[in-house]
Formats: sequence, C-alpha cells, structure tokens
Amino acid sequence: MKNIELSMDRGGFVNLGEQIPDILLDVRYYTTFNFVGERIDGYEEPIILCTKELCEAMKKVVPIFKEQGYLVKVFDAYRPQRAVDHFVRWSLEEGKEEYKKYFYPDYEKTEIFGEFVIKKSSHSRGSAIDFTLFDMKSQQDLDMGGTFDFFGERSYPLYKNLTEEQKNNRLFLRKVMLENGFIPFPSEWWHFSLEKEPYPDTYFDFPITKK
Repeated sequence: MKNIELSMDRGGFVNLGEQIPDILLDVRYYTTFNFVGERIDGYEEPIILCTKELCEAMKKVVPIFKEQGYLVKVFDAYRPQRAVDHFVRWSLEEGKEEYKKYFYPDYEKTEIFGEFVIKKSSHSRGSAIDFTLFDMKSQQDLDMGGTFDFFGERSYPLYKNLTEEQKNNRLFLRKVMLENGFIPFPSEWWHFSLEKEPYPDTYFDFPITKK
C-alpha cells in the first residue's frame, strides 16, 4: 500500500481564474448553498486553486468549448483535506439536512460516502475539477439533465433516462475531456481528474486564499 502524505505546501498550485480569465466561477463550498448547508472549512475566499499541470490542461480545453459557444463554469478544483473532514463530521451529526431535497433526496447523509463522496478525495491532490458549460447564446447553463452535487443515479455520466439533447451534451463534455488527458468520475458527470497528476500520493490541506 502506498504511503499517503499530507502537505501544506502550495508551491505547485495556481489561481485558475487568474490564469484563465475566460472561465466562470461558482464556488459552491464558499457559499451555504451546498449539500452541507454551510461554508466549508478551508474555503476562505471565492477562488479556484489547482495544480499548475491541471491549469495547463484546462488552457487547452477552454478554447475548444468556447469555439462551440460555451464557457467553462467551475464549481470546485483543489479541495483542502480539512474540507473533506468537514463533510465527514457533518454526515455523523444529527440534523443539518436543510438541502436534502436538492442534493440527496433518496439517501441518508451517511449513505453518500463511498459512492459519491470519499474520505480521501482526488480534489485534495489538486488535479481534479468539477465544472459545467455555460451557453453564451442562451445565457444559461447547458442542459446536462442534472445539477452539480446531486447524489443519485441521474448524476452518473452515462445515465440513460435523459433526453437526447442531455445525453449529447454530456457526451460532448466527456469526449473533449477524454481527448485532452482527463479521466471521468464514474458517478458524477461534472467531475474529471488529470490522468497524469503530479501528486498522486499527496493530499494537501492549505486553505483556499489568494496568498
């Protein structure tokens, strides 16, 4: 079994929004509109951090989407380990289910771990990203047949009970990412990880701040 390192070194990370001005940010864990219902530990500023390698890979895909009329809207990338620990604590607490109907209507809090949320997340290695596409023509998010952080079968990337348009939108997203060095997550259509991630055995825990 590999040794797992926990690090506070942010030297290999960059601010994605500063590096790629064309992207949109919707940093859900900085807000209270998320499955926990409160700002998550470690999200001290509404910015997106990621490894330099993830950023360089995204610089290749953002223009591809833009040429088709879409902007990239990012929900999350680097996630401090303290944030994942926050998720775990919340799952064991009684109550605090204000957003159950929006995010996990068919599950109990403790049941979302493993399939949807894991205690050691690829996000904490800095090379995973959660995002959707924003249609510049309609000025709306592209219809993916489901919403970010919805815990259920509808979020599976290849879920079949969708309209043809929704299926095609997901397949388009998936195709571009696969062709540019990313791996899809099996239970979340919005989640992609860099195939050749720079820190495969390191989980980071520095807070999300500009400096």
